[in-house]
Amino acid sequence: MIDGPTDARVVFHQDDVGMCHGANVAFRELRELGIVTSGSVMVPCPWFAELAEMAAGEPALDTGVHLTLTAEKPHYRWGPLVSVSPSAGLTDPDGYLWRDVASVRRNAHPDAVEIEFRAQIERALAAGIDVTHLDAHMGCALATEFADIYLRLGTEYRLPILLTETVAAYTPNKHLVGVSEAAYGEVVERARELDQPIFDRALETDFQRTTPAEAFYRSLIESIGPGLSFLALHPNAPGEIEVIEPGTSYIRTDEHALFADPEFRSWVAARPVEWIGFRVLRDEYRARRGAR
Repeated sequence: MIDGPTDARVVFHQDDVGMCHGANVAFRELRELGIVTSGSVMVPCPWFAELAEMAAGEPALDTGVHLTLTAEKPHYRWGPLVSVSPSAGLTDPDGYLWRDVASVRRNAHPDAVEIEFRAQIERALAAGIDVTHLDAHMGCALATEFADIYLRLGTEYRLPILLTETVAAYTPNKHLVGVSEAAYGEVVERARELDQPIFDRALETDFQRTTPAEAFYRSLIESIGPGLSFLALHPNAPGEIEVIEPGTSYIRTDEHALFADPEFRSWVAARPVEWIGFRVLRDEYRARRGAR
């Protein structure tokens, strides 16, 4: 990584760890290669136990909880940890988590959401994961109905949460249609008062990408400006992902191959930014809270 001072700090992050075996393989490989600095695990998913075993053998593994209220794949589905009662509103008619954020917002009772989020955090901690942060699968926890819960849990567990200055800075934000900047801004201000780190931008995998992978990711990384940035990517080793997500699996496997490439990793390491994990932000956050 680059030596000397810089005014740009970037978390190079892998979402969807624990979703399938290939996601865990990619996380292990890319972290060992020094390019991925943190990841977040989907606790309700079938391959959570493998990630937990990995974390137990490596206490310094920088892993957060990818708070999950959706199960969006065509046939590869999962349910909540706690309640499948229809009154909770967490599940679709088939008993799985809803496929999209809009359905969660229409149906899920906030009390049930808080219970489920707590259960996911507690299961990760009980499995021996030294949880470094909280973030939101498909952005669901940032929705107006659930953002206060998200902030409250971050405060209670003394964990940084992923928040950007604005909804527009959380890209792509197509799952958050209808979330107003005003309502979101109120949550951000409360988070700031509670010493949470606020990201200037969150850049994510484009699952509609049609351009060559290397050109796209060079452009994405070069677009990172000053301040604190979150680069949320979704690399996955080939294998079962082609069946789980047939239409866009190549996006994930392209990321895995590209970020493992020595030449590309050298180019990334030479960017004029400081690559950090969430453990650094957690330590800074707890120091700020402890000083009060």
